[in-house]
Amino acid sequence: MKKILVPCDFSACAVEAFQFARAIALKTRGEVHVLKAIDLPVMMVAGFDVQPYAYDPTLLRDLESDAREKFDKLLERFGADGLMIKFHVKYEPPTVAIRHFIKENGIDLVVMGTKGSSGINEYLIGSTTEKIVQKSTVPVIAVHKAPALDEVKKIVLPTTLHLDQHTLIEKVKELQAFFNASLEILWINTPMNFKTDMESKALLEDFAQNYKLTNYHLHVRNDTIEEDAIAHFTREIKGDMVAMATHGRRGLAHALMGSVTEDVVNHLTCPIWTFSTH
Repeated sequence: MKKILVPCDFSACAVEAFQFARAIALKTRGEVHVLKAIDLPVMMVAGFDVQPYAYDPTLLRDLESDAREKFDKLLERFGADGLMIKFHVKYEPPTVAIRHFIKENGIDLVVMGTKGSSGINEYLIGSTTEKIVQKSTVPVIAVHKAPALDEVKKIVLPTTLHLDQHTLIEKVKELQAFFNASLEILWINTPMNFKTDMESKALLEDFAQNYKLTNYHLHVRNDTIEEDAIAHFTREIKGDMVAMATHGRRGLAHALMGSVTEDVVNHLTCPIWTFSTH
């Protein structure tokens, strides 16, 4: 987590994401890249040959100047504390800008705000979630409100109990080590995929041993809806973060897609860490 990207529209939630990213970078002695994506719609000018509309350079300069002024105020408010914090403006749709920036700049982690009626909210809700989170090659942390790093002591890990998720679990173990937190491993029994308590306990033990996990606790909950169970359990144990995979559209693997995103992300105030296993 040395090179951190913060997509930012300077809303309250985006500021929270910046604070969290800054705290992580201070601990890792990393760098923070704040990205403002300006989405200019393509308009065509009618004539003998249809041509893309050329935007007034003054308008573009004003948009970028406004964004840079807001960034300067953000930096003035929180300070850099010796960190490398850079600001970038990209004239692309947010989804495209974020994906390009990750690839072109060797980003290790994306930290994003998740609430609000516009701007940054659209990055995590609906189809944009699938385009960024599902296809991202790096972990993404969704933040409502930035906790202090030393407050993250319990990381909830909902699991499908599959034993072929080595890349995902290694990332989770790195996350756990960074925060020096316990792993609260959660198996959700649903009517469509029911297991007895004895079966569930045995599978959870196999899961933990297979991945050589340490500092963990095993939990089973019965529910009809997985995302509800995740939210209820996290609140019940006062979990500080949720870590989950995003590949596919079945079971817990689809837990950040579409309406399920709103149920999990919007109903929990703790950060949610995601990693695509595509």
